[in-house]
Amino acid sequence: MVVLNKIYTKTGDKGTTALGNGDRVAKHDARVNAYGTSDELNAFVGVARLAAEGAMDDQLARIQNDLFDLGADLCRPDLAKDADAEFPPLRMAESQVKRLESEIDAMNSVLTPLRSFVLPGGSALSAHLHVCRTVARRAERLSTDLASHAEVNPHVITYLNRLSDWFFVAARIANENGEKDVLWVPGANR
Repeated sequence: MVVLNKIYTKTGDKGTTALGNGDRVAKHDARVNAYGTSDELNAFVGVARLAAEGAMDDQLARIQNDLFDLGADLCRPDLAKDADAEFPPLRMAESQVKRLESEIDAMNSVLTPLRSFVLPGGSALSAHLHVCRTVARRAERLSTDLASHAEVNPHVITYLNRLSDWFFVAARIANENGEKDVLWVPGANR
């Protein structure tokens, strides 16, 4: 259980922060950048939800919860020590990736195949989802960079990869099932 009765602790005043295992690292550490960007993404999903309704809002709510799981996973290094931990750390699971894939497939089934790249925009919800897509890609890049020199649960990276795809397809759904997509016209303004 989480209890937050004091918000400022002053423990980070010298530029360090604690990871989930208690280790202190610089606030600009690659691991902190990765889970910090997933937190930023979660905030953008919250903004997108202001324009979402029904099933889309429900799906975005699940994604927000997943992103907290993902941040908890990233902030806890030492995957090999999970079995020995007094409190087993929360880790992303394949089932979360599979759920995204299922939702992508369902949304994509009602869309016309694209004949051009899509520019971010159309409806307000679509524009917000495109912002989420780009921040998800940045979180993925930071997580793969972290994984190049530290242990990262592979489901984290797979989830972020699918999530950016999810946001792309959902942005098309938010544009009246792709009918109001803003398409790129190469060289249109020469």
